[in-house]
Amino acid sequence: MVAALRLLIFGTLYPAYYSYKAVKSKDIKEYVKWMMYWIIFALFTTAETFTDIFLCWFPFYYELKIAFVAWLLSPYTKGSSLLYRKFVHPTLSSKEKEIDDCLIQAKDRSYDALVHFGKRGLNVAATAAVMAASKGQGALSERLRSFSMQDLSSIRGDSSSTVPPSVTVRTSSKQSHPKPSRSILGLIFFLMETAQICKIFQDLYLSHLTW
Repeated sequence: MVAALRLLIFGTLYPAYYSYKAVKSKDIKEYVKWMMYWIIFALFTTAETFTDIFLCWFPFYYELKIAFVAWLLSPYTKGSSLLYRKFVHPTLSSKEKEIDDCLIQAKDRSYDALVHFGKRGLNVAATAAVMAASKGQGALSERLRSFSMQDLSSIRGDSSSTVPPSVTVRTSSKQSHPKPSRSILGLIFFLMETAQICKIFQDLYLSHLTW
């Protein structure tokens, strides 16, 4: 724990502060110096991820890491500048085109994968919306039928109760039909609006399928 804290302070916070001063002063020499350090430190952190797994049992492992970071930072040894000029810069210069091509291919593949999964997500959402609207429409239809039967039975019960048994009702060819109740009309209008919404969702779903 103490070694990790020391590595954080001397390997990250201290160079970060002096990088800030180099940017503020616009000193090209200091700027290049700290840029070389951060490149070497990034490679060191990448390698550290694996060495912490396989070499953590090695005696004085964390102390050696602190000593290596101190060697990189020291103005006398100039370890980061030495490693960059001797190894990193020649290697990156010779492999720069291949690395750029790999990065471009990875960027294109990630963009294509993002578009593909985005289309699939939109298709799934549109399908779920259409299915939910269709189920809701079916449930409303069944509810409308039940309400219609209840209203008809109530109308029949009211008509039978209001007509005396001794009075005979004469039927004619121009007999007037009873007006539907407000609940039936409201449900019919609501069902028509739901059908229109379902039509809109179906059009959206078909348009997503054509992408």
